[in-house]
Amino acid sequence: MDSTHFLYLGTEDWRHPAWRGGFYPEDMPEDWLLPYYNNHFKTVYLTADAVRHVKPEVWSIWLNDTLDDFVFIVECEESLGLPDSLKVRCVQADWIARHVCWLDETTDLRALAQRIASHAASGEELFILSRQGDLARLGQVANLRQVMGY
Repeated sequence: MDSTHFLYLGTEDWRHPAWRGGFYPEDMPEDWLLPYYNNHFKTVYLTADAVRHVKPEVWSIWLNDTLDDFVFIVECEESLGLPDSLKVRCVQADWIARHVCWLDETTDLRALAQRIASHAASGEELFILSRQGDLARLGQVANLRQVMGY
């Protein structure tokens, strides 16, 4: 199974200030951050508060700046005026519990490997996300995915 169809790595938001001068080049313009992020990750998690006041024209830019297989996971209990796009998913707590693994809370890579294998076998999507933008841990998961053949 192709990992782009069930396994997504990413972070909560893509604008981590600590990434400047490391992950992101120091002089990279703000409007280049999301496309650059999308070259490394296939999803981003956004809280309802983070998108509550995002205008449709900004969403349009975000959607155009990301590849077709990119997914915006948006935590929402209500309609937030999100764009009608396959790239945008309005999700609730029950969906998050089934499909999101918070990397910051997962210390056992063996257990994570088992969860990945379980999702692969069922064909269910799994989103492995870091709230803190821990690039080292995301790198470990990327290596794990490669070793597992996804």
